Amino acid sequence: MKLSQLLMTAKNKENFRTLEDYSCFCEEYLAFIYDNLQAVIVSQNETQYRFFQYKKDGNFNVTRPINGDLLISINDFSKSKNTFAYAIKHIKDISRDRETRKTINKFIYTCQQSIGATLDALPTGESNTARKINGDLFERYIRLVLVELGISVRDGIIPVPVIVNGEELFQMVYQHDLIIEKNDELKAIGSVKTSSKDRLDKIFMDKFLYNRLTNIETPHFAVFLHDVQRKGKLPKFGVNTTFLTGHFKGYTVKLNPLDGVYYCDLRPVMCSDLILKENIRTLDCLLVDDIWKFL
Repeated sequence: MKLSQLLMTAKNKENFRTLEDYSCFCEEYLAFIYDNLQAVIVSQNETQYRFFQYKKDGNFNVTRPINGDLLISINDFSKSKNTFAYAIKHIKDISRDRETRKTINKFIYTCQQSIGATLDALPTGESNTARKINGDLFERYIRLVLVELGISVRDGIIPVPVIVNGEELFQMVYQHDLIIEKNDELKAIGSVKTSSKDRLDKIFMDKFLYNRLTNIETPHFAVFLHDVQRKGKLPKFGVNTTFLTGHFKGYTVKLNPLDGVYYCDLRPVMCSDLILKENIRTLDCLLVDDIWKFL
């Protein structure tokens, strides 16, 4: 595909209805960037990150930072796709298979970033639309993966009655990305965002308010793709973190911890800080281990 064709595909969310749709698009994008970029720019401060600069057909735009340690190459994509498909079908049998679990993270990261990076080729005036599309497609992607695992999951609203002295006074309505159910009983609530920027506070507060209003300890978890953004000017680009360490630790210690926080692309502090390390893990941990505990 040409970049114009990739953009037309990525802008229409109807083109992403199955897991196969995501992987097919990703393979087309990886084939395109193999020899059709103006430049590949290495981050100044965290050298595992790359920025792809498009040619005139992409307005010479520079993409979001892409983690080269997680991005699957076009040469390895077919094998990784097969491994991912096997893992989804045998998810309960791969708990000790570290390489397969790593492939789950890399495959989801690569497929989603191929969409985001494609949309980065749009003119500046369409950037807000691009962010909205990218976020919606990541939510849908995670739901599709869970459905493939046999999980009953949907997005939508949950009405919560506010009861005082045994009388329902009114209802509060909560909108959620992931509503996990079993036998029509609510088992867990999940939030799916490409990054935690400007969203972290709400997720913690949602758990606090929902569980207090219902008097039920319903598990709340969050899925994030990454927490980095581009900084600097061409050609000296670097990355900044968008993760608020202090906020996360404060809410975890003084309000209530979430029941799981999962990333495809962990920040270094999430592996070194004791509180963060205890509460944040890679996405495979949700799919292989924790989702079944919620059920």
